[in-house]
Amino acid sequence: MKVLMINGSPRKESNAQVMLDEMTGVFEQEGIEVECICVGKEIVRGCVACGGCGKLGKCVHDDIVNEIAAKLEQADGLVVASPVYYASANGTLISILDRLFFSASFDMTMKVGAAVACARRGGITATWDELNKYFGISGMPIATGQYWNGAHGRLGGEASQDAEGMQQMRTLARNMVFLMKSIALGREQYGLPEREPGVMTNFIR
Repeated sequence: MKVLMINGSPRKESNAQVMLDEMTGVFEQEGIEVECICVGKEIVRGCVACGGCGKLGKCVHDDIVNEIAAKLEQADGLVVASPVYYASANGTLISILDRLFFSASFDMTMKVGAAVACARRGGITATWDELNKYFGISGMPIATGQYWNGAHGRLGGEASQDAEGMQQMRTLARNMVFLMKSIALGREQYGLPEREPGVMTNFIR
């Protein structure tokens, strides 16, 4: 089994990476393959609503978004980590996720998603909520831990001193492994849930 991690921090020695590393330790103990992609310094444009992905099966802007999509298609789980900027996730990360989740041509149903956020003091829960919405709209079970998944720290590496935050990461990783393995067993025995044809409405018809 494989977990793909996306680190939205632009800093090499970031607190977001500290959190992901703590989770990686658990994944490796459980025999889960892990790949981490750092995107915080990428130059990525946001979605321009051109609709081209509907014809191509991928985003028309052929950059790291399409590279991540190919890796996510092969993964059983996705962890997204971000520092907090004004009670929100890193802007580059959001541009990537907008395009990734809209343009990907494969079904993400039952891939397990998890979000983690770090801040000096506040904004973790708002960022966590923001990131979880990508999973919720895609039929992805959302892994939870023992609290709202986050850790505190200002300077790079300080999150490692947040004992409760690090425990949250380990608990989250264990819960994520359990979900992925349970879903794999369920798929083998029962198959995936039936999906009805999509229905789209708006407020004027």
